[in-house]
Amino acid sequence: MTGSLTTTTTGERADLLETLGKHRFFLRHTAQGLTDEQAALSPTVSALSLGGLIKHVANTEAAWLRFVLGGAELMEKDSTPWDEQHRMMPGETIAGLLERYEEVARETDEVIATLPDLDAGHPLPVAPWFEKGKSWSARRVFLHLIAETSQHAGHADILRESIDGQRTMG
Repeated sequence: MTGSLTTTTTGERADLLETLGKHRFFLRHTAQGLTDEQAALSPTVSALSLGGLIKHVANTEAAWLRFVLGGAELMEKDSTPWDEQHRMMPGETIAGLLERYEEVARETDEVIATLPDLDAGHPLPVAPWFEKGKSWSARRVFLHLIAETSQHAGHADILRESIDGQRTMG
């Protein structure tokens, strides 16, 4: 989160920024000190790796930001194959994935701080996991990002502990 946003943003927006920032910190912290090889490991029954999880969270946050700014059509503009969105690909580094996540976070934080109306919304994309005909406001999307980031930070903590025994959230 940029310093200017925390000093000029108050009320609900400051709460959203602070809470999202806290959970992003927990997620990023799980990768601290890992090599690229460790970040690409899938040490549990799941196919998830820390690098893949961070990549997924960054991509998902970017997609929801596009939704806030332009609706479902913009949200779905990612041609990367599904499996490549969830794992570290050859040539990717944990540092690069974290840098991308930071870029997405800065963009999201700027929108949270400056969007004229948090009540503005769009119909959700058509998908089996979304209620048909439902719309979400920008506020609802940002609350969803907080929940998603928190949940994935917990997943990341389990992955990290499986890699080297380090517990990052407890």
